[in-house]
Amino acid sequence: MDGKLIIFSAPSGSGKTTIVKHLLAEKENLGFSISACTRDRRGRAEENGKDYYFLTPEEFKHKIDLNEFVEWEEVYVGAFYGTLKSEIQRVWDSGKHVLFDVDVQGGLKLKEYYGDKALAVFVKVPDEETLRQRLIGRGSETEESLSKRLFKVHFEMSFQDRFDVILVNDDLETSLQKAQKLVDDFVNENKVPAKGTVV
Repeated sequence: MDGKLIIFSAPSGSGKTTIVKHLLAEKENLGFSISACTRDRRGRAEENGKDYYFLTPEEFKHKIDLNEFVEWEEVYVGAFYGTLKSEIQRVWDSGKHVLFDVDVQGGLKLKEYYGDKALAVFVKVPDEETLRQRLIGRGSETEESLSKRLFKVHFEMSFQDRFDVILVNDDLETSLQKAQKLVDDFVNENKVPAKGTVV
């Protein structure tokens, strides 16, 4: 099988994780890429090798030195996230295409590395007020953290035109259908819209 990669990236609160979970539930030919990170597990719910590969900063840096990552970044001081080459191979070896839920810069690095084998989709909401309401609706944001997130959103939005497709998540049901069509067209017919196409 000629393995492909489908990358979903977005500012926080845009709905990319919901879209990715839907695609995984609907499409048997997709396998999720598990990221590596150096943060602590969140309670007992998170499992190593299922939610993330939990590494110490020393282990992570050693893997960087061995060139084992396709992409990685230090999000905050000492907080590393990245995609292991072995993880992509694991999904391909299982006979599936790789599905990613990654941040904007990670998504662009993956696209750059894999080129035509990858479809990079940027998910965004119609406007900032919608995003603000979604983030507030989570109930986990303080005024300060909300302000920081919105600042990061502005920065991440500046990269949207570098993605193959910009998926405007206005209505969730419609967005899920559009996402499925994008994936099907790419996997089955190798169709990639012109860079920056808005759907």
